[in-house]
Amino acid sequence: MLNRVILISNLEDAKRELTSIGVEPIAVEIMAPKAVFRAVKVKDIKAVAANIIKQEMLAIGGEAAAAYGALNQSIEKTDVLILGTLKHFRLFTAKLKQHQFGLPQIAGEIETILQYYDYVPRPMTIGQQLFDFAKRTYIMGILNVTPDSFSDGGKYSDLNSAINHAEQMAAEGADIIDIGGESTRPGSERISAEEEIDRVVPVIEKLIHKISIPLSIDTTKAEVAAAALSAGAAMVNDISGLRFDPKMPELVAQAKVPICLMHIQGTPQNMQVNPSYSDLMGEIIGYLQEGLAIAKRAGILHEQIIIDPGIGFGKTVEQNLEIVKKLCELKVLGCPILVGPSRKSVIGKVLDLPVEDRLEGTLAMVALSAANGANIVRVHDVKAAKRTVKMVEAIVRRK
Repeated sequence: MLNRVILISNLEDAKRELTSIGVEPIAVEIMAPKAVFRAVKVKDIKAVAANIIKQEMLAIGGEAAAAYGALNQSIEKTDVLILGTLKHFRLFTAKLKQHQFGLPQIAGEIETILQYYDYVPRPMTIGQQLFDFAKRTYIMGILNVTPDSFSDGGKYSDLNSAINHAEQMAAEGADIIDIGGESTRPGSERISAEEEIDRVVPVIEKLIHKISIPLSIDTTKAEVAAAALSAGAAMVNDISGLRFDPKMPELVAQAKVPICLMHIQGTPQNMQVNPSYSDLMGEIIGYLQEGLAIAKRAGILHEQIIIDPGIGFGKTVEQNLEIVKKLCELKVLGCPILVGPSRKSVIGKVLDLPVEDRLEGTLAMVALSAANGANIVRVHDVKAAKRTVKMVEAIVRRK
């Protein structure tokens, strides 16, 4: 039997399949948007607007679903699930722009997120290196110069061992080294900015003369970030998404360096105390959207921002697994996506393994993250992750 269902995930897939059966080029361009299906969720809109959305999408052959009470307007607001092909959405957004009730703005937002979803983030310069996300997934090596990090606390807390380990990761293929001086494991206690600076700055000052790849400072404190950037770091990785220190946005804007905004529920001290969500991916995206707005107000350029869903930061095992499975949903924010699954407790709980025996579980999460849209993976085991990502790319990025 030669009949089959084929997988078409995007316009390139559609064009490839149409071309392979001999469809003429002009017809390929016309038909490809009809072969790509999208489901868009619009949050918390007025019932009258929801009814118009439903009518307009149904009129062109698509679908839209809203809460039952929206029909007779017995409820004030509802979420709407809009279902259709890319062609449907092109016709649909054009119609919405002719209405009132905030629908032109919703149409513009839908156009933007569909564009972001289907295209690779633009290249980013970190230090002296160009990161072209259309070409490959990049590897961020973890260097914790702390006595109490969950996986490698104390192993690299003296200067020589830290330098040697960073050099090893660079030799194994790391594209960037992320240096942290304060543990953010669940229940960890905060340290002073002075102590954090004392841990990270000597390492940065020495490393910039030892390796050519850029260095990132993993901190939530503007004072620490400023010292690290002055010492030679080229990027800030803020697990709070610009929430813990109000001075951080202005500092990053003035320094004109890239920043990674991560999602976290709570703080490292309490984040694993019964984390709960009514809409996991929606709430993560909402948190990151707010972070992008904070960054924009401070003058940080959108093309200088990386986003991270925060595996293990205020999530249960099931929630962490769902994030990796639905990672591509974060693409609607239009930023490169960083994922840090390395040796996390989710792996330990699924496989019932201690932290030192989680390599295979880490690589499984690295592989699925890369396949589902990650542009950077943050890992302890650089050589193994590099090989894993290269194999994934041979599959998902092949021409």
